[in-house]
Amino acid sequence: QVQLVESGGGSVQAGGSLTLSCSASANTPASINRMAWFRQAPGKEREAVAGIYRRAGTTYYADSVKGRFTISLDNAVNTLFLQMNTLKPEDAVMYYCASGPWVGHWDREGEYTYWGQGTQVSVAS
Repeated sequence: QVQLVESGGGSVQAGGSLTLSCSASANTPASINRMAWFRQAPGKEREAVAGIYRRAGTTYYADSVKGRFTISLDNAVNTLFLQMNTLKPEDAVMYYCASGPWVGHWDREGEYTYWGQGTQVSVAS
């Protein structure tokens, strides 16, 4: 059983920064071997933002956020972070944390087993 709880969302001016956090509680550590951030705008499909493979520390990013967002993981406290810089109005959506024991393609929603409830990001232009 895995519980993912996101926090850190809020409102910011365009060009500003926010850091999202995802606290993971897992009975089986393997359940959080692969973690990622997704986001979803109303009426649109959920899209992958960034992913990380816990053991290797390998990170992946969507083209739309490369150079602006940074994903990281604090293994000591099982907390996933997403540092978001130079925020744009189009980044203003709901962000979700996801995890799974093994994911072949980091950007495929269906490969993740566990999901958080989401945290909202607003960006004022």
